Amino acid sequence: MSARLSERRLSSDTRDAWDDAEAADERFRRLSPSEAAAFRAEHPQLSPWRVIAAQAAVGGVVALAWLLGEGRAHAWSALYGAVTAVVPGALLARGMTSRLSSLSPAVSAVSVLLWETVKVGATVALLVAAPQVVRPLSWPALLAALAACLSVYWFALLWRGRRGSS
Repeated sequence: MSARLSERRLSSDTRDAWDDAEAADERFRRLSPSEAAAFRAEHPQLSPWRVIAAQAAVGGVVALAWLLGEGRAHAWSALYGAVTAVVPGALLARGMTSRLSSLSPAVSAVSVLLWETVKVGATVALLVAAPQVVRPLSWPALLAALAACLSVYWFALLWRGRRGSS
């Protein structure tokens, strides 16, 4: 008896979900080319290259702060920390903005996964190589610069959100 009742609930829940999906489809309509152009003008995309440039600038500021506070060795470590964020981010941006990655939705999805894997691999490789590349290495300076550069992504999202709402 309870199995039949749960089947009825499931089928009515499924039917309600389909009804909601059909109702949602009716609320949306295609934009005309002029409406789409107006929407794009009102909601411009944020270039990934601007985010990379902002990361490089933040990394430079952090390295300068370490130079003024602790000295040259800490500044080199901080610069290397910025490199561990900027170079992999630039690889991802280059891959995602290529013509190949915009061929179809499926190719685009695979491209995101591929280039994100490249980005993570490059970051790990740069961090593993850090003790051999930067001598003497200051892990606190490197990680502070890396964290500051990675936080630029959050500020870019906030900046884009405020820009679109005004």
